[in-house]
Amino acid sequence: MMGKKQRIGTIGLGLMGSSIATCILASGHEVTSLVKNLGEKDNALKRIFGFLREMYAEGLLKEIPEAIIQRITITDNVSLLAGHEVVLESINESVPDKKQVYQSLENVISPTAIIGSNTSAIPVSILQSDMKYPQRLLGIHWAEPAHITRFMEVICGKDSDVNYAHLFIKLAETWGKEPSLLKKDIRGFITNRIMYAMLREAFYLVENEYATVEDVDRSLRNDMGYWMTFAGPFRFMDLTGIPAYLTVMEDLVPDLNNAAKSPELLKKMVADGAKGVSNANGFYPYTEESAARWEKKFIEFSYDIRKLAEEYSQRETE
Repeated sequence: MMGKKQRIGTIGLGLMGSSIATCILASGHEVTSLVKNLGEKDNALKRIFGFLREMYAEGLLKEIPEAIIQRITITDNVSLLAGHEVVLESINESVPDKKQVYQSLENVISPTAIIGSNTSAIPVSILQSDMKYPQRLLGIHWAEPAHITRFMEVICGKDSDVNYAHLFIKLAETWGKEPSLLKKDIRGFITNRIMYAMLREAFYLVENEYATVEDVDRSLRNDMGYWMTFAGPFRFMDLTGIPAYLTVMEDLVPDLNNAAKSPELLKKMVADGAKGVSNANGFYPYTEESAARWEKKFIEFSYDIRKLAEEYSQRETE
């Protein structure tokens, strides 16, 4: 079932969906991508081809992009996904929309075919309700850009069969991923729960004038930012001495922000139309040109950090 060169199905070719399709194509698979509107096809192909050209320039592909792009079929006909043993959905974060996709998909694919939902906010257990075969639905949490990053979380809902998760993880490892498994469903999974706890504390420090946005970013870049790719928090505690963390936690944890509401600064930024570099309006000042430079630098950094992470792979340091 999990042969490396099997044809993989995807649903949705927005920015993230296109990046996911690129990852799979780059790993040698043929891809069938279902879209709602075939008018999306040309832009999606242009995006995917651009991603493949970047990967080729970075030395991550041996095959030329012009050959790889020939392996994708884009369709608005769900019946073309019949026979696929893995189908990855990446549409908007809407429970009704996702459930509608699964309903049409289950009418054409095998009862044992794996369905993966790209979601970072919706509990998998909610998505499983009303499915004919809920045991084969998994949450698949990717990081952007999906075709560069090694991150992936595979999440089991309350009705998921963990054997499907293990099968999918083996497949994803052939795509250059290092998946983490969540055996039970929890909102936000691993990284989002930890990251948003950090963001809440960052907003607390800024809103209460302990530090500026720039100071918070500077400290995290030069501390957590330098070791996180190498170690992760538990390995870092091993490396730096476990007892000290208990001593600090006993004093610090009661003093940390535990607000149940979203930060007021963030609400104001969104209400004022701030989207970040996509509209040159964020926590930092941008021109259109400087915003474009930051986007470009982020892609370059993503490739560089991937190479560095591969040099210090966890598997080599066990």
